[in-house]
Amino acid sequence: MTSDPTENDHLPVYERLVREHGDAVAEARVVAEETHRRIAQVLNWHDARHLGHASS
Repeated sequence: MTSDPTENDHLPVYERLVREHGDAVAEARVVAEETHRRIAQVLNWHDARHLGHASS
């Protein structure tokens, strides 16, 4: 079963929930992107530190 893309253009229940409670999906996306960025920084630091010790 495939859904028609025009069906999803207007989602009144979702729109009402977003107005009442905020857009949890968008907020989760922002937090996930920030977490991904921080983890990449930590892993890059860890790799650089580890490589520095290996060459000494």
